[in-house]
Amino acid sequence: MDIASAPVGSPERCCCQLPKMGDTWSQLPWPGPPHPAVLLVSLLLAAGMMRSDAGTSCPVLCTCHNQVVDCSSQRLPVPPDLPKDTRNLSLAHNRIASVPPGYLTCYMELRVLDLRNNSLVELPPGLFLHAKRLAHLDLSYNNLSHVPADMFQAAHGLVHIDLSHNPWLRRVHPQAFQGLVQLRDLDLSYGGLAFLSLEALEGLPGLVTLQIGGFKPWQCGGISFPLSLLQPLTIPGFCVADSQLAECRGPPEVEGAPLFSLTEESFKACHLTLTLDDYLFIAFVGFVVSIASVATNFLLGITANCCHRWSKASEEEEI
Repeated sequence: MDIASAPVGSPERCCCQLPKMGDTWSQLPWPGPPHPAVLLVSLLLAAGMMRSDAGTSCPVLCTCHNQVVDCSSQRLPVPPDLPKDTRNLSLAHNRIASVPPGYLTCYMELRVLDLRNNSLVELPPGLFLHAKRLAHLDLSYNNLSHVPADMFQAAHGLVHIDLSHNPWLRRVHPQAFQGLVQLRDLDLSYGGLAFLSLEALEGLPGLVTLQIGGFKPWQCGGISFPLSLLQPLTIPGFCVADSQLAECRGPPEVEGAPLFSLTEESFKACHLTLTLDDYLFIAFVGFVVSIASVATNFLLGITANCCHRWSKASEEEEI
């Protein structure tokens, strides 16, 4: 396979072997001592090869310094090649709509990844398989709609995850954060979430800060929102940085109440409330029953009329 045509993040692209400096010298066609100009060109060529071999080339429109690559605010797609020793990568404030599968395969030293303020709808499965040292991940201000079970697969070193300001974020899989035992800060604020499974947080022994406040009220019923019963008892040292912002949307008994002010006692007086779907179903059943009743009465009327005519005709025949 041609190395240049290999997909971004593929092993062929990561593990290409360039000619060694000694091989380059041996291939130069001079019979005697090299000319100074030829020597200078050869040294420059060898330096370029060593530079590429070390993986320190910087993408166009990006700045690279001390293993920090800044490609932010350039209206760029995902840059295809980065220095292999990159530790801090900023792709913020661009127009990135998708990340290629395997994009992080070559960057084993990556510690910080900033993808905020882009147009991401989802991330490819297994994106973080080789990013085992990744500690800080910022996905805020995107268009993510859900957090699947395998989103952070193998990224067990994550300490901070920011998923805030994703207005279309409606669902977090119960096993989305499975295995992230070092996670301390999780930001889910200002999104579209109205429900969060308790199971999604049970496997996070190191969690210190959870932010869930924001635009959308939460469904706080004892069955549909067990997080209100979580509190610091299950997660040592657990606190909520924006508990004053998170308010309940329902049921009516606790509407408008601060989310984490609720206790188990808050739900003892809850009664069954019907939703719009329930009312529509009842109306539909009533309509069907009414039609069936009218049809039954119509058939009974026709049957009675026929019987009456048959009885009258029988009497006339007897006379």
